[in-house]
Amino acid sequence: MLDNSTKNFIDLVRTRTSCRSYLEKDVPDEAIEQCVEAARLAPSACNKQPCRFIIVKDAELRKRICAEALLPGLPMPWLRQAPVIVALCAEKSVITHTIAPFISGIQYQLIDVGIAGEHFVLQAQELGLGTCWIGWFKAGKARKILTIPGSFQIISLMSLGYPAEEPHFSERLPLEKIMFRDNQMK
Repeated sequence: MLDNSTKNFIDLVRTRTSCRSYLEKDVPDEAIEQCVEAARLAPSACNKQPCRFIIVKDAELRKRICAEALLPGLPMPWLRQAPVIVALCAEKSVITHTIAPFISGIQYQLIDVGIAGEHFVLQAQELGLGTCWIGWFKAGKARKILTIPGSFQIISLMSLGYPAEEPHFSERLPLEKIMFRDNQMK
């Protein structure tokens, strides 16, 4: 039996989609701060909290990112429309992230940024904002444009703004295709 808070969360998750069309409307700093606050509360490996968020509202910087840091053949027009671009970064010097890949083969900073980023995305959805994760970009170019220090790894970009269109929902696999019990995965 779902209580109201659980039902509201499931509804929030079900209505979240990638936004690829934005209104020309400023996103208030308070709304962005709420999203970053939600991300700040995300768990991280050994509670090292490596995530950093660069909020890009400056029109010239956004234009440069779109002109120089996107891959050829992937113009991503929605990124050009978005009033905010967020660069999600991880501090490289965190011991868990520098040693763990050699021990376990797992890059925990990617997991940590993913969890924090999803907290950001869900808070944005709650506030009526749209987002789209951008994984295909030239990290070196984005780093240079945003003058990100070498001690940080840029993991992802994200567009943020008010949606201009009704969301399009992609079909999801049914539960029986993704959940397996005990040793029954085939």
